Formats: sequence, structure tokens, C-alpha cells
Amino acid sequence: MAGGGAAGMIAAWRAARAGHDTTLVEANDRLGMKIRISGGGRCNITHDGPMSAVLAAFPAPQARFLRPALHAFTNQDVLDLLAREGVHAQARDNGRVFPVDGAGSAAKVTAAFEAVVRRAGVEVRLGARVRALEGAAPALAALVMEDGTWLRADRFILATGGASYPRTGTRGELLAALEALGVPVSPWFPALAPIPLRTPRPEWEGVALREGALVLRAGPEGKVVDRFRGDILFTRAGISGPAALELSRPAEAARRAGAAWLGYDLGAGDVDGDLVGLQRANPHLAVHTWLARRLPERVCAPVLAERGIDPDQRMKDLPRAARKELAALLGAFPLGEPGRGDLEKGEVSAGGVRLSAVDPRTMAVKGWDNLRVCGELLDVDGPVGGYNLQAAFSTGFLAGG
Repeated sequence: MAGGGAAGMIAAWRAARAGHDTTLVEANDRLGMKIRISGGGRCNITHDGPMSAVLAAFPAPQARFLRPALHAFTNQDVLDLLAREGVHAQARDNGRVFPVDGAGSAAKVTAAFEAVVRRAGVEVRLGARVRALEGAAPALAALVMEDGTWLRADRFILATGGASYPRTGTRGELLAALEALGVPVSPWFPALAPIPLRTPRPEWEGVALREGALVLRAGPEGKVVDRFRGDILFTRAGISGPAALELSRPAEAARRAGAAWLGYDLGAGDVDGDLVGLQRANPHLAVHTWLARRLPERVCAPVLAERGIDPDQRMKDLPRAARKELAALLGAFPLGEPGRGDLEKGEVSAGGVRLSAVDPRTMAVKGWDNLRVCGELLDVDGPVGGYNLQAAFSTGFLAGG
């Protein structure tokens, strides 16, 4: 058993409880490194609600794959397991489930999982990184450890994670080893990550655009590829915030395909018609004053200057071309081309072992008699809100069975 994160601990626990002699190797000097930092140290354990609703949050192909796992080990199963270890949780209004202990509770969640793993009789080896895989289909022969030793077993479960947050030890290197063995894989993509912009606005760092939708197009005038309703926050290098995190994977995919453009739909309605009416109803209103009611103050002066519009110009004197420009601005505030996504900054990484190569009932890799994969090593990436941890717990449970 390789990998002592969310999926790996559950897989090892279940395998040991089923009577198997189980060894869990973890590259770090502690288990659950990624759980420890999740949710800013609070740990968004899972998402509340029936499994049908949790599954609906994933893309349809992923939901179909995950259905057996999420029904076999549900969100309530996870919470019951933690409660037996003295870690109690509650759901917030948005459905995200956190421990009731508050700050630092992620460490308690990790300690609870580690306790059940050790109590089940799992042999835990820390500071033990897998360097390579030895064998050929249909049987894996051994895990080749970094110190050169071989770890042999009747069955191997890989839960070594993706490629995000490498400081937690998840480097994603075993994906290449699996590909070399002929296992179908998809390359790593950043997911749930800030989006860098080709032309960033560092002077707007900390400014938020709210109550609209981030829109991804195939070029400035291209068709809409994807959109997500939610806030964005300007950073020195680009944008972050809920909508940016959710669109980070499709934005990176569109960038790699050579046609990507981002804008923020402020949902302003018929802005041009409103401006025409305002020119009659309040002709002496300054353009800057009007715009500041709709955009953050720090944004107004620069965008007007870039369009050659005098901020002190009165509505009655606003030329038709400038009026149309302002209407377009509020209809889809331009952000420009996304830059290259940073895999290390993603909360999770998309890509991994292709779902078509894995039996969703057991997590066994097709064509292999003794190899299973689970957790973030699978090509699964759900939205923010505890969905990815639940997928890790559930796939780990099946892999350990």
C-alpha cells in the first residue's frame, strides 16, 4: 500500500480489517500531510446531502465512475468513523462539512484516521518513497523504494496522490511509472487553482468582482466554452476566487489548445439602454460617478483612461461610441488570455489514471491481477466543497476491499 493520504489510510484500514497483512508506505514523516493543510487547517471533510446530490457535482463521466464508491462508503460513513474517534462535525449552510473544533481541527481529523489505521494492525513505514514499479501485466512484482529495496506483496494499492502541493510530498511521479507499464493515463492539469493572466493587473491586487460569472471563450469574440457564477479576486499574477478556481482546468485546456479568453459577466442587463435613459434623466452625472456604482473604485479610473474616456465627462456629452464601449465593458469585463497554469498551486490536480482503465467496483486496473489505484491518482477532480476528499475516502474504501 503506497501513499498515506485520505485514500491511502482508508484503503489500508479496510484491507487490514478484512484480515490482510497490510503495510502502508508514506514518503513523508507523517501521514495525511494534505489533510493537515486542507481548509486552512480546518479541513472541509466532505459535503452534506444524499449521495445523488454529491455525485451531481462531478462531471457526468466522473459521477458514473464514482457512483459505486460513493454509495459503498458515504459521507455519513466518514463522519461516523470520525465521531467514534471523538471528532464531531457539522454542515454549514453551503453544505460543506467541517469539524466543530474550528482552527487546527484538520490535525485532529488526521490523527483520528491514523488511529484507526494503526489499531487495525497496519504496519506504517514513514519516510519511505516509492521510486519505481517493477513488473509487467498482468502482475506487478514490487514497489522499488528510494533506498533501492524492493517491497513485494500479493496485492498493491497505489494512493500516491496527484501533482499539486509538492511540498506535501505529492509529486505525481508514479503516473509516469504507470504509463511506462502500459496503463492508460492523462497528463496532469492544474485544477481548483488561481488563473494567471498573460497581462496581469498587479495594481488591482485584492480587488474583487462580485455577483457575476467568469466566462471562458475560444478567443475574444469566440464561442463560450465554459462559465461559472461566482466572485473573482485579482492577484499580482492573475485572478483567484471561487469562479477562477472552478474554471482553472478548462482555462488551461483551452490555453493548451491555443484559443482561450476570459471575461467577467457582471450581469448588468441592457447597459446601453440604461445609459441612453440616464443621458436624459440625469445629464450632468459624471461618467466616473456612474461607473463607480458598478465597479470597484480602483478599477474605474484605469479602465476609463484605457478607453480614452474623460472620467469627469457628463452623461449628456458622452459620445455614442464611448457609450457603447462602456456597455460592452459591463456586459463582459475583459480579463484577457490566461497564462500557463501552475500545477503546484492547485488544490487538486486533474489528470491521472484514466477512469476507463479502472474497474469502478473495485478500483482494480484493468488487465492487472494485483494492482489497484485510488484517490487523486485517478483522473477525478470535483469542485470546491469537500467533494474531492469524499471521492478519495470512497475510492480508497473500495480499493482496500
